[in-house]
Amino acid sequence: MVAVEEMVTVFSALADQTRLDMVIRLADGDATLSELAEHYDMSLQAVAKHLSVLEDAGVVSRRREAQRRPARLEAEVFDLMSKWIERYRRLAEARYRRLDRLLAQLDQASDNHEGVTS
Repeated sequence: MVAVEEMVTVFSALADQTRLDMVIRLADGDATLSELAEHYDMSLQAVAKHLSVLEDAGVVSRRREAQRRPARLEAEVFDLMSKWIERYRRLAEARYRRLDRLLAQLDQASDNHEGVTS
């Protein structure tokens, strides 16, 4: 099972508009800090801080390629998020199915009751 603290860290990292936009950009391919910074009206240091938050949350990783350190999305963390979300989606669907059955029973009981009094 996925640790709650781990999910909080990931969702917190993605809650920021700039960081979420970086993830969207990185979905198209790896990019260096400088390449990412071209898209934002902020200092290189501010972009580096955002990238660091994503890296600390395990959303991205960076590796050295000669003089470059491109950032890449980590599919594993998104798989964990998907599994976590799917678990709660299934639980919610089961509750809705039970509610639907209860409402149908109440409707049927109401219809039966009306038929007796009419």
